Amino acid sequence: MASLAMSLDQDAVLSEIHIAAPPQQVFQAITDPNQVRQWWGQKGRYRHTATESDFRPGGKWRTAGIGSDGKEYEVNGEYVTIEPPRLLVYTWVASFDGRTPTEVRWELSPHENGTLVKLTHSGFAQKPEASKHYSGGWPTVLGWMQAYVERGETVETREPAA
Repeated sequence: MASLAMSLDQDAVLSEIHIAAPPQQVFQAITDPNQVRQWWGQKGRYRHTATESDFRPGGKWRTAGIGSDGKEYEVNGEYVTIEPPRLLVYTWVASFDGRTPTEVRWELSPHENGTLVKLTHSGFAQKPEASKHYSGGWPTVLGWMQAYVERGETVETREPAA
C-alpha cells in the first residue's frame, strides 16, 4: 500500500511505495506508453485510451482517456529531467483541474530486493483544493503500477471499481 503525505505549505503531494522489482523494470513501466496504457486506470473509474511520448528532455507527452462519467480527459506536459532508471521529472497539465501546470517527480532507488518509488507532485500552493484530488489519486495509481509490475495485473484484468 502506498503512503501519502502533504507538504507543510500544501504545495506538494508526496507518496511512496515499495515494488518487488528492479528500478529498470519500474522505470520502464512509468515511461513506456504501451505499458502505461496497460496499468494506469480501472474499469468503472477511468482509463487511458491514447498515450504519446517524445521521450527526451524538452520532449512532449500526452495521455487521453475516458472517465467513469463517459467524459473525455487529457493530460499533457513536457519532460524536464530523464535519468534512467532513477529519476523522471515532467510537467503536468490536466484538462480536469483547470490546466494549471504542476510538476511530477518520480525518484526510484534500489531497496530491499526491489525499488522504493517516491513520487512528488508539486505546484499546488495557489490551488490547494486540487491537491486534495491528487492526494486521493496518486496512492491508487502507485498501487496499480505495483500490481502490474509484480503480478502483471492490467486495466483489463483488474477488478472493476465498485
